[in-house]
Amino acid sequence: QVQLVESGGGLVQPGGSLRLSCAGSGGTFDRYSIHWFRQAPGKEREFVAAVSRGGGTKSYADFVKGRFTVSRDNAKNVAYLQMSSLKSEDTAVYYCKQRTTWGQGTQVTVSS
Repeated sequence: QVQLVESGGGLVQPGGSLRLSCAGSGGTFDRYSIHWFRQAPGKEREFVAAVSRGGGTKSYADFVKGRFTVSRDNAKNVAYLQMSSLKSEDTAVYYCKQRTTWGQGTQVTVSS
């Protein structure tokens, strides 16, 4: 079964950018879609974006359209979430998911 590890989170000012990575190992990373979710303090986990197994189909939550871009590199077993024009309300722990496997999450804090 695949294991997923997110990285790339951190503290960024409003309007800034971050790129999150989701590295997969021990499984069939390139056979299934990758989903990104986030969970802010006191809120439920919510869908952010998804990319199909080949990378050709992408979907986004309305609140990130035009600001976030999801992609993947199956040769490297990595998926990415490029985040731009970040807002304070984007502060959350970001998770990647494949089928029923979740990563441990990476914290993104948007603050001046």
